[in-house]
Formats: sequence, structure tokens, C-alpha cells
Amino acid sequence: MPWLRALDTQRDARLRELAARFLHEKAITPIGELTLDDEQRVSLAALCCLPLLEFGAEGLRGWSQLIVYPDAFRVNRTHVDAAGVLHEWEDELIGEAWETGPMILSWADIVADCEDPEAGFCVAAHEMAHKIDALDGALDGTPPLPRAWQKEWARDFQVAYDRLAKQVDRGRDTAIDGYAAEAPEEFFAVVTEYHFSDPRTLRAEMPQVAAHLERFYGPSPFA
Repeated sequence: MPWLRALDTQRDARLRELAARFLHEKAITPIGELTLDDEQRVSLAALCCLPLLEFGAEGLRGWSQLIVYPDAFRVNRTHVDAAGVLHEWEDELIGEAWETGPMILSWADIVADCEDPEAGFCVAAHEMAHKIDALDGALDGTPPLPRAWQKEWARDFQVAYDRLAKQVDRGRDTAIDGYAAEAPEEFFAVVTEYHFSDPRTLRAEMPQVAAHLERFYGPSPFA
């Protein structure tokens, strides 16, 4: 896997330990006709643990299953608006992470990420960012951090998020995927993808955010 080949010896050993723990603690469940051999399961575990190289095994707490669909999957959504009207629709997703439930990934998109690893996309890192974010009980784009760092993080991420949201609202093209403007938690997950797959763009567009992520995740394999 391209991300793993770029690791130094110390971080590679750390990742091996985390991936072994992942395989011991998590059930990896393929859906439908998808089958995963041992090598593919190890690769999934390693990719999911890549964002934990500095954070540590605490990032695996609170969930026990990785569900893997062959391709993008559909989920039913509901929302009650301010007038009390119930809205129902279907979303097509390539990944999802429940706060207290399983993590779900599309195998086809994992493969696509590996085939073009510097394109700005890494669905496993995106969903793992959500899992880390949720550890402090609030899915808000700020993971568990020491208090002083947490304040700096919240300030710098809010400034970058607001700037991106304004650009998206005005219909402007953005170097960072506009999906990041959906919510603070999605902003954190999307910029996590850029840290691992296109750090140059992230550093050019959001240098303060990039600096926080390098401190949090360690250097990007493609830095």
C-alpha cells in the first residue's frame, strides 16, 4: 500500500502493532458477494490504523466491527424540519462511521484510493477521523486534545472552515473538496484525507490547519 511504503522503520513497527490489535479486536465483515482474504484484511487494518500512529490505540476504543461493502451503498435518511414536516430520502455513501457503532467502508473506493493515493481522497482516513472525533463524546471536528491545544485547534479550524464555507456558498471553485463545508466534523474528516493524500494542497490552502494535523497525525507519508 503506497502510504505504508513511505513510513520510516519506527513508524512502520508502530503501525504493525496497531494493525495487529485492530485485527484482534475488530470483526471485519464483508457484505454480499464480497470476500476478503487475509492479505486484504491486514491491508484494511493497516490503513485504518494509519491515523493512529501518534494518537495511539485509544483511537480504537468504543466500537468492534468494520463492515465492508463491495461498492457504494445506500442508506435511508429522515429529518423533521422546523415546521414539524418529516423528510425522507436515500443517500449513496462510500463510508460511514457511527459514534457508538460500526465503521462502514466501500471496498471499491479503498482500491481506488490505493490506485491514486495522492488525489486528495482516503475514505478510511476520513471515517477514522470521525471515530477519533467522537471519543470525547461530541462529534464536532475537535478530537480529544490537551486543553491549551484544543483552544488553538478550535480557533484555527473555525477560521478555515468559515472561509471555505463562504467560498462554497458563493459558488466558487475550491482547492479543498467543498464537502468539507457541510459541517465542522466533515471539515476535520476531509482535511484529514488531504493530510494523508495531498498534503501540498492542504499546506498551500490552510497552513495552520496543516500544521495542527502534522502535529496530531505525524508527518504525512507524502509530505
